Amino acid sequence: MRILKLLSKFFFFNIFYTFLLCQNVSSNEPVDIWTINNNSIEQNEEIKDKVNKDEENFIEFQSLEKNILNSVKLEDNLKNKEKTYLVGIFDPADNDLSLNMWELTDGKKISKIIKKINNLNLSDDAKDLYNKLLLTNALPPKNNFSEDEFINLKISWLIKNNDIDLIYEFLISNNKKVNHELLQYYVDQNLSKNNLNKSCEIFSKIKSIKLNNYLLKFKIYCLIYKDQKEIAQMQYDLLKESGFKNKFFEQRFNYLMGYEEKINVDISEKNILNFHLSHKTNPDFTFIPSESTNQLIWHYLQNNNLLQKLDEIDIEDDQKVISIEKETHNGNYLEKDLLGLYTRYKFSINQLISIEDTYKLLPENKSRALLYQGYLISKDVPSKIKLLKILKESFKKSEINNALNVELVDMLESLKEDEIPNEYLEFYNYYLAEKINENKKIKLNNKIIHQSKLINYFQDNMDIGQAEKEINKMLKKIKKKQKYYFSTKDIIIIESLISDGAKIDHKNQEYLELDKANIPTDIQVMINDGEVAMILLRLVEIIGEDNLKDLGTESLYFILTTLNKLGIDKIRNEMIIKTIPLKA
Repeated sequence: MRILKLLSKFFFFNIFYTFLLCQNVSSNEPVDIWTINNNSIEQNEEIKDKVNKDEENFIEFQSLEKNILNSVKLEDNLKNKEKTYLVGIFDPADNDLSLNMWELTDGKKISKIIKKINNLNLSDDAKDLYNKLLLTNALPPKNNFSEDEFINLKISWLIKNNDIDLIYEFLISNNKKVNHELLQYYVDQNLSKNNLNKSCEIFSKIKSIKLNNYLLKFKIYCLIYKDQKEIAQMQYDLLKESGFKNKFFEQRFNYLMGYEEKINVDISEKNILNFHLSHKTNPDFTFIPSESTNQLIWHYLQNNNLLQKLDEIDIEDDQKVISIEKETHNGNYLEKDLLGLYTRYKFSINQLISIEDTYKLLPENKSRALLYQGYLISKDVPSKIKLLKILKESFKKSEINNALNVELVDMLESLKEDEIPNEYLEFYNYYLAEKINENKKIKLNNKIIHQSKLINYFQDNMDIGQAEKEINKMLKKIKKKQKYYFSTKDIIIIESLISDGAKIDHKNQEYLELDKANIPTDIQVMINDGEVAMILLRLVEIIGEDNLKDLGTESLYFILTTLNKLGIDKIRNEMIIKTIPLKA
């Protein structure tokens, strides 16, 4: 795809310069030297400028031609054996990366940093960068990292990240190289979400993988589900001829095919397919999960509306309520339903009057119910937010923090910000920050460089020539006033423009302090050595559990400077838009 784009540009420039050449030839007519007037000097200057520009454009044309030929040569020289190593979703050009970005790094270094990354609960921004790196088609490292290790690195991340859409794309793009593990994960996850159609659809799109017995059973069930029973019978006969024996599946197969009217109604939790078949072949199916029940089965119960209704729960059974809280944390019950359960508790007047003392004496589930009821009956904002903070901390202490996220934001939004005591503003802003940022648009302020319309350049709404004129115009105005303070964010914008080819007038450079980013020594060494993938792994580790907006400006400065040095402009631009401009 990238080569096609380059070729189209190549042919355009070829035609364009042929046209220019014709123009130059036709303009070389005889001139009467006696008609030269006082404007001849200016005309000569114009001609000189035109020639210089033509030379610059021709150099760019030659460079483009060279890049195209190199790209075509690379494609031609990419051996068939090497092509088998390319496993991913994204084209390298999509994010300014390259096919050989892993090759120069020793596999032992990669394995070491991958272990560190796997121990982190990566933020959304870190995940985004990691996805772009791991899922870009590229050749594996040359030393101490096999092709299988390279593929398994990608598969392990896809499973850990649990992005079903990305997994689907990966399966479709790489079905000759994908193992059973990822395909089984995909069909199981969809089945647990009550998306059987998606689970079955993948079998018709992936035909290169030799299926294991579990996936063959799943495929046979899909054929029955799609009313293709004759094909299902043929597939099952072939499976049995291979020596397959499974009494549970055979009984369910015969029942679904209409060969038997009654079967054993025992419920199998061995895997999600068995559990699904237990459900679908038993008209009177009921199941009460326990804490040891697999999370896939919990998800299946929730998505098929098979969980016990919370208004049927005995609230005096503390362990049962605590298990409900844990499964709310795991996403198997809705937060609003858990809060509804809390309202069923009956507390005395004295307990409600002295909540801050009483809740400490109660079991954890009842203490949370008391705190929530206290929030509901409180009339003033300071009391409400105080109780919400204690309630949230209680969930954290019990390691079920996610049991109160969405509803907490809604409750905080209902409070008037100007009535919140200063001591609770940090709590208030922390949990509302993401939602507030989602609703904000970039606010331009042309008096400040990093908030000015230069931001449009990083959104592809301004070309580099326009950006160059704009930054020089701003710097000229700033120089006259001499009261402007250049922030780190301003320097990030200026250096990024320079990196992309903008030229700052010499007079405007005098009072700029550029190239001051404190890049860690190990990253600088890797920049010098061309270890692109390893550098991006380090950036994933550095961003870690923080989102970009939460990093200090100095950290942001060296990250973006590193991307400038590597020429990874598309990822840099995304990061700039997320962090640099003011939103309002």
